[in-house]
Amino acid sequence: MPLYVKDREVGELADRLAAIKGVSKTEAVRVALENEIGRSAVERPASPRVEEIMRFVRELREKAGPGGTSADKAWIDSLYEDD
Repeated sequence: MPLYVKDREVGELADRLAAIKGVSKTEAVRVALENEIGRSAVERPASPRVEEIMRFVRELREKAGPGGTSADKAWIDSLYEDD
């Protein structure tokens, strides 16, 4: 299916990219579109599950306070003590 670009600036941008990449104008447009689609896919909002996990992590950080909990040797040893 043909793609007709009627904007001179867009044509010039495609020419510049083609020259930089050493490819045809068609290939330059294809690569630019694929890259933009890939970038847009990465920027999609997080899934509800990821948002739930991030909310859980934020709550843990709030409970721990600004300094968090120190994981020194005494604390780690206490995990293995029999009560």
